Amino acid sequence: MINWREYIVSDKGVLLGKPTIKNTRLSIDHLIGLLAQGWTEQQILDNYPRLSNDDLKAVFSYIQECLQDGLIYKLPKSVA
Repeated sequence: MINWREYIVSDKGVLLGKPTIKNTRLSIDHLIGLLAQGWTEQQILDNYPRLSNDDLKAVFSYIQECLQDGLIYKLPKSVA
């Protein structure tokens, strides 16, 4: 598995600290949004030539780790 920390950074001076691909202003949420709109990985790479396949793998690895750690969702409160 790719180490997303080598590809994704958070800098308060860039997009108010949103996680971005290193050395770009492309936020992770923007890239995930493109995929949600139906863009393919190849379309993203074609439209953003500074990105690499490894950058996209890092995005998926980052999201997977966030889901594992429960950082993206809140568990519903149990109803008694």
